[in-house]
Amino acid sequence: MARRERVVRMSVEQPLWRALSAYRVLTMVYAVLLAAFGRETLERPWVAVAFLALLAVWTLATLPKVASAASCTRRFLGADLVVALAGILLTPLADFQAQTVDGPTLPSIWTAGSVLAFALKGGWRWAAFASTFVAVANIVERGEPSWDTFHNVLLVWVASIAIGYVVEVARASERTLARALEIEAATRERERLARDIHDSVLQVLAMVQRRGTAIGGEAAELGRMAGEQEVALRTLVSSGLAPPTRVSEDAADGAVVRAVEVAEDSADDGAGRDLRALLAPYAGSRTSLAEPGAPVLLPEAAARELAAAVGAALDNVRVHAGAGAQAWILVEDEPDEVIVTVRDDGPGIPEGRLAEAEGQGRLGVALSIRGRLRDLGGTAELISVPGQGTEVELKVPRAPRVSRGKAGSAR
Repeated sequence: MARRERVVRMSVEQPLWRALSAYRVLTMVYAVLLAAFGRETLERPWVAVAFLALLAVWTLATLPKVASAASCTRRFLGADLVVALAGILLTPLADFQAQTVDGPTLPSIWTAGSVLAFALKGGWRWAAFASTFVAVANIVERGEPSWDTFHNVLLVWVASIAIGYVVEVARASERTLARALEIEAATRERERLARDIHDSVLQVLAMVQRRGTAIGGEAAELGRMAGEQEVALRTLVSSGLAPPTRVSEDAADGAVVRAVEVAEDSADDGAGRDLRALLAPYAGSRTSLAEPGAPVLLPEAAARELAAAVGAALDNVRVHAGAGAQAWILVEDEPDEVIVTVRDDGPGIPEGRLAEAEGQGRLGVALSIRGRLRDLGGTAELISVPGQGTEVELKVPRAPRVSRGKAGSAR
């Protein structure tokens, strides 16, 4: 089945950049309307007209520059700040009473958009830098600043620094999320490899060790070497590999892309595989299989992993319950999940034995069974009473788009 490829960029900053673009356009229109309604008080209206025309052209032409942090360059930020400062300082030339009467400057609140661009690009330090220049320009424009002037200057300064700090926190959170996704992906891959090793190499080495010890002679030495390699390999699987200590921006994007691809694969794999066909080889003289008469359809990957978990449970029966133990497999096809129960009549598992086995690196139940079910979004419950056998119940949620046949009777 072909995999759909999509590049997904999770960024908490992007809505802020879109909001900034809208803010710049709206405040530009506001500044133009403010000057138009107050044109009768302007001694030199042509100064206001010239600047506001420049402001309108600059705002609309530079909209792509405030689309993202990558497109918002330092050169643009510097030029944008110069436009804002020029508008503030030109206000007394257009309105002679601007220094004696508290009123809006030519760019009005559009100036805050320039400062916010600094905050989104570089954080609170850049915001403090830009807002300081705006504060000085406002004080110079007023000549004799009033309390209202200081109030407005302080408001812009504090707000821009606060927004810059929030942006820095958001970026740190985004990097943490990307690292968590990458560690989770690495952990799942390590567990998958460990399950494969447990189901193949480790069991072969254990068998060679037992047979070699039983035969004796040169075979005993071969068995001893196989036992040493089994212990070393179990230690390696138990310790795992250390996750990467640094996540670059590209690696963060890749982790998000991989997470989305896994979700898409799970949703798109709707052809379905009959679980009964995968479990049929396990039936034998000492293993009974009871299943519905209709196909038990699951996505291909889910069906294979569930069958492998059943195989791991039967391996545990053969190894721990003895050669003469009887096992039963029951498959239940529920509307929203598939349940497979593996039960044996062996001696059961002593209390605390599973935790002890995991501590020794014997991860059959932890990885081959529970790990597989966890990756499928399901659960694995183990119930064992000494002297009364062991029961393993495996539950896998049904994919929404997998069609089911009519329920049949168990055979």
